[in-house]
Amino acid sequence: AAVAMFAGKANCPYYAKAELLADYLQTNLPNFRVHKITQHPDKWEQWLHDICETNGWKHSQSPIIWRELLDRGGKGQLLGGLNDFLEYAQKYYGITSMMLSEEMLAIAEENLRAHLEIVKEDEEIKSLINPMQIWITSASAPICYHLIPLLANGEVFGMTTEISIHLLDTEQFKEMLHGIVMEAEDMAFPLLRSISEHTKTDQAFIDADVIIVLDDVLLNLEVQSLENYIREVSEICQVYAPLIEKNAKSEVKIISSGKTFANLKATMLRMYGPSIRPENIIAISTSWESAAKAMLARKLNMNTAGVKDVIVWGNITGSNCIDLSHAKLYGYECAIRGPPNFQRPLLNMIYDSEWIHSELVSAQSTLGSRVSRCKGMLPAHAIATVLRYWYHGSPSEEIISVGILSEGQFCIPEGIIFSMPVRLQNGNWEAMTELEINETTQKVLWRLGHELVQEKLVALKEINEMHPYEAE
Repeated sequence: AAVAMFAGKANCPYYAKAELLADYLQTNLPNFRVHKITQHPDKWEQWLHDICETNGWKHSQSPIIWRELLDRGGKGQLLGGLNDFLEYAQKYYGITSMMLSEEMLAIAEENLRAHLEIVKEDEEIKSLINPMQIWITSASAPICYHLIPLLANGEVFGMTTEISIHLLDTEQFKEMLHGIVMEAEDMAFPLLRSISEHTKTDQAFIDADVIIVLDDVLLNLEVQSLENYIREVSEICQVYAPLIEKNAKSEVKIISSGKTFANLKATMLRMYGPSIRPENIIAISTSWESAAKAMLARKLNMNTAGVKDVIVWGNITGSNCIDLSHAKLYGYECAIRGPPNFQRPLLNMIYDSEWIHSELVSAQSTLGSRVSRCKGMLPAHAIATVLRYWYHGSPSEEIISVGILSEGQFCIPEGIIFSMPVRLQNGNWEAMTELEINETTQKVLWRLGHELVQEKLVALKEINEMHPYEAE
């Protein structure tokens, strides 16, 4: 079995005559099959040169006609141009074409119009399925390596959404980024349209839909002061924020993560990027939330997935509070059983009150070291989870902790990024202000808020001292 391949310029009268004869043969002969390739006149010469070079043919006219076998590979068998095809049709099938020159020219003009309309339609369709543009800063970090498969497998943005990933880092990590790109390409994710590395900051965040900021400063207070580290964070955000405003899409969503200053990075990006929607900048606290749930599950000898509604308040990579007052257990093995959605208050199930009031406090430092030492799998999963919730909604009635801009909720000071309980629906988040907060927790929130306000003031002071004229 074979198929006849016809290619030619859209406005070529000889191509018009050849394809109409081919249509007639396909209609009237049971084993004659045709495939047409119409090229724009401006692209014809280059296309013809390329296909002849690939197949080792010599041909310079429109149309070009060849045969390809359906059941085997290899190059096709060149038949030639119009005259060769007319001779072929007459010899093998006793059929010829009596089309006049005027008809050939009229059909060629119609072919060109039809071709231009098809090209326009294809461009419009492609514009509707542009891939989502995702930028990741400090992409040499281990978090990024673990995050890429989670973003590319379709579970975050949907199984019909293609994505393009852009890895941004400094020139010294160029080779590492190139290796990550090649490995991701080798995995052949169906929804990963492209992945690329970038080391030129001025080209960062072009057409970004999502920006994941992983930049960290490695704290060592024996080397320099905390104020100097805060200055470094502010300087990074001073570079990124104007570029985001200039290059990214207006509805860009920004996630701050990493091991240090997650809240401060989000706060500074908002300050230095005033045109960025403040509700589109969040910090990820899900790593703490997940680690706390796992610690509680081990204490209760149960599945971690059954622990819900643990709240992380405050500074994600600094002073924070793990609040169990609303936590619930699902599927807990006890005397009372119920359906799968049956839940029990966690505090009622932990009878060791000393553990709650003392061990949990000391455990927070253990959790902190565990979260900070993790190799990247946990924070990568946290980012992917919150992104999925942000685009597709969080589980109904379940509490999720996210660092968001405080507007005075829970009497927290305004203008800082503060981790608090939220629900995510329809691409937006909403603080769960209906939750009751006891007096003890309220005092803790005030202290944590005050610490974040002071951190923000230090950042502004350091920048103002470096750039006094800009501050004025």
